Amino acid sequence: MIPFPGIDPVAVHIGPLAIRWYGLAYVTGILSAWWLMKRRAARPGSGWTEDQVADFTFYAALGLVIGGRLGYTLFYNFPVYVKDPLAVFKVWQGGMSFHGGLIGVLLAAACYARKAGKRFLEVTDFVAPVVPIGLLLGRLANFVNGELWGAPTDLPWGMVFPDPAAGDIPRHPSQIYEALLEGALLFAWLWTFSKKPRAMGVVSGAFLVGYGGARLLVELVRAPDVQLGYLALGWLTMGQVLTVPMLLAGLWLCLRPHR
Repeated sequence: MIPFPGIDPVAVHIGPLAIRWYGLAYVTGILSAWWLMKRRAARPGSGWTEDQVADFTFYAALGLVIGGRLGYTLFYNFPVYVKDPLAVFKVWQGGMSFHGGLIGVLLAAACYARKAGKRFLEVTDFVAPVVPIGLLLGRLANFVNGELWGAPTDLPWGMVFPDPAAGDIPRHPSQIYEALLEGALLFAWLWTFSKKPRAMGVVSGAFLVGYGGARLLVELVRAPDVQLGYLALGWLTMGQVLTVPMLLAGLWLCLRPHR
């Protein structure tokens, strides 16, 4: 068993203001994506300018934050927000959904594509390779917060998470699994894969397939959200339900050019 490092979720205190690692992960992820997209725009024939990258980053950041929050509200804790609708604005209490954030970014991409005269899949292909950086940072922040832990395990790297709801037993550090699979490895693959010209939609499809496969794999050893539990059969989770359509859409986008 490996001891949980016990990092303070609050990175910096400035008077009454507490700046958390989770918030810094979002800010750093957005800035990193902006910088990486600038590098992609600098490639010959990219069809993008630095100004367009800056504009799209603003659209995507709004879609990410609003979509992530509303997605968590609808997918994971809907009864609570029905009773107290204003709780959706209490962002300091946590609660963000990747799938909601993805929907928000896709809607932002659609709005930007229309404004800039670009095709939707052209925009999603451009942004897809940089998304895993945000996933990497977000999952590391989940680990620091001691949340979204895995199922019980007797493996040597099992950890006892500080939250009493974790049961004081060794569990899979599923946040680290996701940081490595959905974050580091997926970024390395997509960044390399996207350097060569690909049919429109294929890079977007590759992201959906890569993320979907990694998420479904980790869900096998990740404990379900406490407020939801397993949805059916003693193993089906909300994460799996939301991820399967992504995986199927990704396969369709990858295979579409060969039809």
